Amino acid sequence: MIDVCLLGTSALLPLPERALTAATLGCGGRSILFDCGEGTQTAARRHGVSLMKADLIALTHYHGDHIFGLPGLLQTMHSLNRAEPLYLTGPEGLLQELSPLLRLAGRTCFEIRLLTLPPEGLPLSELAQGWPDGARLTAFPTRHRVPSQGYRFDLPRAGKFQPQKALALGVPVALWKLLQKGETVEHGGVTFRPEQVLGPARKGLRFVFSGDTAPCEALTQNAAGADLFICEGTYGEDEQAALAAEYGHMTFAEAAQTAREANVKALWLAHFSQRMENPADYLPNAQAFFPGAVCGQDGMRTVLHFEE
Repeated sequence: MIDVCLLGTSALLPLPERALTAATLGCGGRSILFDCGEGTQTAARRHGVSLMKADLIALTHYHGDHIFGLPGLLQTMHSLNRAEPLYLTGPEGLLQELSPLLRLAGRTCFEIRLLTLPPEGLPLSELAQGWPDGARLTAFPTRHRVPSQGYRFDLPRAGKFQPQKALALGVPVALWKLLQKGETVEHGGVTFRPEQVLGPARKGLRFVFSGDTAPCEALTQNAAGADLFICEGTYGEDEQAALAAEYGHMTFAEAAQTAREANVKALWLAHFSQRMENPADYLPNAQAFFPGAVCGQDGMRTVLHFEE
């Protein structure tokens, strides 16, 4: 299962009732933080999320409302004696853009590792023990005023274990669990592989975080079939489409059209302009294209489960 918490929903500047847009994803006792603007750790404490568990902070781009919370968070982790390495990833320019913030944070008692995700995605088990087998994070380019990227998290699910096949092959019952976990085992000089005793792969889980972006093909492709799609909706009114395009953002309607084209299961809108006093007033503009669209709220949380 995947636990997702939307820590904030504001764009550009934090508001008394709306923190800057950020989200966490938890799985197998490990977690990822997506973006880290000013006040992100305050928002996490408010909503009962421990950022100390984060293995990776995934930044969508280097505008201040997405990164200015980093120095304070790193200092907090240091003061709480974090021991595990912390990975930071983002689009091109990672070292150049983050170096000033890392200097502000000062010395830390844990290692900070800058990481560029490979095009095929990163198996998260390479970062830390505890991530489920096959859990993978992939970055994809988005369309903003500066280099930017969104993120796709995939958790695959193996096929059902088929005892009759294992019995026919002579696999000892004591080894069944290992094969169920996807491990290859040997017994009596014979090698048994998971695909010999598992049925077809079942539908896994997918989570997508857009970051700041105008509509683009890469976003639609990577959001395809997502169980949860957190998408920016900076502007609520359809008449603001030209303004959204100028600044590399989306209207509610454009975000909903992307969700519809990608055939996602759930759409949470976020990254609302500070001029939007009540985002829900504009929700019909999104629901005209994606009836299930909802306006994200600070602290909104869900647990995604495999389909039975």
